[in-house]
Amino acid sequence: MSTVAVIGTQWGDEGKGKVVDILSESADYIVRFQGGNNAGHTVVIDGSKYVFHLLPSGILHDDKRCILGNGMVIDLEALSNEVDFVEKIGKGVDGRLFISERAHLIFPYHKELDAAAERRKGTSIGTTLKGIGPAYRDKAGRVGIRVADLEDIETFRHRLKENVEEKRLILKHVYGWEPDFDFERIFTSTLRIYERLRDYVCDTVSLLNREIDAGRRILFEGAQATLLDIDVGTYPFVTSSNASALGITTGAGVSPKKVKKIFGISKAYTTRVGGGPFPTELKDQMGELLRARGHEFGATTGRPRRCGWLDLFAVRFSKEVNDLDGIILTKLDVLDDFEKVNVCVGYTYEGEMIESFPSTYSMLSRVKPVYETLDGWRVKTTGIRSFDELPAEAKRFVEFIEDYLSIPVVMISMGPQRDEIIVRENLW
Repeated sequence: MSTVAVIGTQWGDEGKGKVVDILSESADYIVRFQGGNNAGHTVVIDGSKYVFHLLPSGILHDDKRCILGNGMVIDLEALSNEVDFVEKIGKGVDGRLFISERAHLIFPYHKELDAAAERRKGTSIGTTLKGIGPAYRDKAGRVGIRVADLEDIETFRHRLKENVEEKRLILKHVYGWEPDFDFERIFTSTLRIYERLRDYVCDTVSLLNREIDAGRRILFEGAQATLLDIDVGTYPFVTSSNASALGITTGAGVSPKKVKKIFGISKAYTTRVGGGPFPTELKDQMGELLRARGHEFGATTGRPRRCGWLDLFAVRFSKEVNDLDGIILTKLDVLDDFEKVNVCVGYTYEGEMIESFPSTYSMLSRVKPVYETLDGWRVKTTGIRSFDELPAEAKRFVEFIEDYLSIPVVMISMGPQRDEIIVRENLW
């Protein structure tokens, strides 16, 4: 049995798409287990950029199979568009794409509820307005509609009609929002798109467990990241699913005993999109420089990302939550021009050092980062393919991370291309 999970350790956007693409070369199946099209994974191959929001980036490999697990919430129209794109570039999905019949669906009323709720709050939590939160709310409230429900047209009609009527009332009387959706239009378009994707729908729980037991190589692809996890993240500025390794077993339908290795991805600095506390954020020219050098704009929304120094205190919390076997460090090259590099090794709160990562927004928003300052390397690293060839200061930076976290840095990425990476350990 060989199963590997790749999980973000920060607030997302760590470069999981590229890493998953590389690891997919040795995998048989790549599995998404949570979230929806609020995630954006980018891969650059021979100068061409590919952005996926639902399909695992491993779909670009002709012989790899991709699973959209039961823990996801799926916008069928968005998925259909991605499938069309993949087929347009010559990467057919027949026999390679498997959609869980247990996954919940996103409908137009979910998106309107998302927008209405965000407007009513006054303070944005940074939602992508894709309807993710409202869809998960329906799931938890036991009124959600799953992919399997589309097979029984009359039951689907009845449940959809109930939901549309309820959402209209909520939007009008709670949010003061005039609904812009129509039952018949949703009903008809959903069934039309479902026919396009129907052949890919199956019992992915049984499929995945059979393939794991048969010794297939399974790669679990996390979306978002640990600090955005609904349970252990920086609540309420989080996503609506378990974006840490905690979500694998429920979101893919496998036993915890079947997840053998878990690796965390961290940038060489830290970024965050949308609202929420960010202790190491740089609101000065240094932050602007990190954004410019790192091309830090969201793959899903295009929003500029907030940037700051590497927060190892937060990454250590992610290490504990996920019980990480190692770190995959990305975007080391972004720091190539810095004379000095700061790394956060702890927080103070009201003048005192704290031992644990804060669990409340109010506390995290008032902590002060404690930095260790390291020498920069002022050498271009993108062409380097061996750890030994890195400048001494860059090696010291990596070793500092290893010492602080007490786990190895197993891969180092410098640049967006597939081959711009140093592999220090075979993750399989």
